[in-house]
Amino acid sequence: MSGKMFDKSIKKSCVWCIYGKKSEYSDEVFCKKRGVTSSFDSCRKYKYDPLKRIPDNSGIGGDYSPEDFKL
Repeated sequence: MSGKMFDKSIKKSCVWCIYGKKSEYSDEVFCKKRGVTSSFDSCRKYKYDPLKRIPDNSGIGGDYSPEDFKL
């Protein structure tokens, strides 16, 4: 799972930067370095914050039985 959080193919986005904070009302991001930007932008100061990104959980299977959870 940690490989997906730090995958190099993840596109840079101000939404996932340590300096950005997503607006609650629009697609804009409030950046400490550049001001108001689009969520699709990124700049040279971009630093990835893995806690801001919510990865998809498509890798979790649903074929578990109750015995799988017993100790």
